Amino acid sequence: MNLKVFAYLIFAVALANNACKPTMSLSGASIPAEAKTVSVGFFANNTTLGAPSLSQRFTEKLRDVVSQQTRLALVKQNGDLQFEGYIADYNVSPVAVQSTDMASLNRLTITVQVKYINKFDVAKSFEQAFTRFADFKSNESITAKEQELVAEIYRQLNEDIFNKAFNNW
Repeated sequence: MNLKVFAYLIFAVALANNACKPTMSLSGASIPAEAKTVSVGFFANNTTLGAPSLSQRFTEKLRDVVSQQTRLALVKQNGDLQFEGYIADYNVSPVAVQSTDMASLNRLTITVQVKYINKFDVAKSFEQAFTRFADFKSNESITAKEQELVAEIYRQLNEDIFNKAFNNW
């Protein structure tokens, strides 16, 4: 093989490698290789119901999920990938009627409005509402069950948000 053909071959391989955009993750997530940081802004509670601690608990849970399931460094603001938003709805409603005046099941529903910014691939950025719920017996007090229900709903919401941002689901 002459030197000219060899040089073209090396150039073609280098060009092919540059055309590929590798992504890396610890959880099978698709993260741009050039992304090094992620920021999760405080998610304010914009509802009329619900405990004041809802905001802090949700924000911390999302930060935990992102830092545990990616290789990204968590920064306070202006990360390569950014999450921001607010808790948009917190609602308790009857779902299964036992008799004309009493429900047998109630449902706690929480909606979170999320804005995700991907500085490296704007097409993967989104602004979307995520809603999840958990049911509980009507003879149980929401006050007694709230912490457990909210923990389960937040687990589901964070899984949905993570999958939308990093797995394009």
